[in-house]
Amino acid sequence: MALRLVHRPLKPPIYSPRRILFAAYHDYIRFSNPGGTIRLPLNSPKVIGVANSRGNRSHQEDFYAFASLSLDPEELRLSVKKSFGIDWDPQSIGEPLSRQAVFVGVYDGHGGSAVSQFLRQELHGTFESVTPSMVPELYLWIKELGGYFKRFKGGVLAPWIHTSENQPKFDLEARATTAFLEVNKQLSADKVAQSSGATASVVILHTLDAPAAPFFAADRVALTVAHCGDTRVLLCSTDGAKPLAMTENHHADARIESSRLRRLMSSSMVTDSFGESRWMGALANTRGLGDLRYAKFGVTPEPEVRTKLLEGKEWAFIVLFSDGVSSVLSDDEVVDLARDAPDPKTAANRILSFVEELGGDDNTTAIVVPLAGWGKVTGPDKTRELREYRRQQAVGSERQKRM
Repeated sequence: MALRLVHRPLKPPIYSPRRILFAAYHDYIRFSNPGGTIRLPLNSPKVIGVANSRGNRSHQEDFYAFASLSLDPEELRLSVKKSFGIDWDPQSIGEPLSRQAVFVGVYDGHGGSAVSQFLRQELHGTFESVTPSMVPELYLWIKELGGYFKRFKGGVLAPWIHTSENQPKFDLEARATTAFLEVNKQLSADKVAQSSGATASVVILHTLDAPAAPFFAADRVALTVAHCGDTRVLLCSTDGAKPLAMTENHHADARIESSRLRRLMSSSMVTDSFGESRWMGALANTRGLGDLRYAKFGVTPEPEVRTKLLEGKEWAFIVLFSDGVSSVLSDDEVVDLARDAPDPKTAANRILSFVEELGGDDNTTAIVVPLAGWGKVTGPDKTRELREYRRQQAVGSERQKRM
């Protein structure tokens, strides 16, 4: 029986009238060794490290989830071929290891915690369970939203809008898009999700080694990132701890987003008194889950999907974090704080501790996922002096007075 992931107590989630009943995901990963197959819990601080803080806010609106998914090996093979031109053979690994993909997500709520909590409980199961047969009904629902979506042609889901005998299998981009849209459809049944929402960044790790190795020791890992909003995903290289951003913020004034939205409504971006752009005068993010009353004005749950083949020990770790971190720290500071930690949990704690030292008062979440290059970062800590200067400048701040 699959295990439901529970990392911390939750308020009752939003419940959909239509729930996906079957799930095969687990809170552990399997991998091969000479003695057989080993199961390793994902919640071990040496496997995935998480740090989460409410800051000075009255409510916690940041949530996260991780799970080991069971996906169609043929779908994974097609995704690897499409993204990297590699002929990966699932039969060289065998069941059930050829089906395994690790899901890690961070969700940053706004207007309340209901949507981010719902994502924490449901998105990984929905990601695993969606099928091409769901697309036609989902497409009709999207068109009914009106406004911006009247012109929606299906995007990456276009091949599955009309059923036929020769429909292709999903790849991971189509699966991620279907899952994000399906979750929004479920949320539409609840009034709370009309005026509250959440941003989301999801990482899918699929190891290509034969025999199957865990993601933190594999020579080749297929990375897929599905992203909406301003949560962040960074890769840290072993060569000098260079950060590589796998996401871009979906703000109204971002190049791609402003171009997309201004074709619909050229006068709906407002700059507030802090100089920040707000779509419809209210939303910082133009992609996200929930916020259904803004859907007809172009706010979409369609994720931006990016992929990268991680080879050898070139990459030390992945870090996912909410805007409570990114609004205070640069990408270089984030990876430098994590680079020499003894384990992923300590690395995540160091990131959040420094945010608090500098006076950060927002909800904050950092998730550190080790790769084969963990502990092998070379070169100097580039931001050490800058961090010490910022720490000294923060002495006496309201946050430090309370510490």
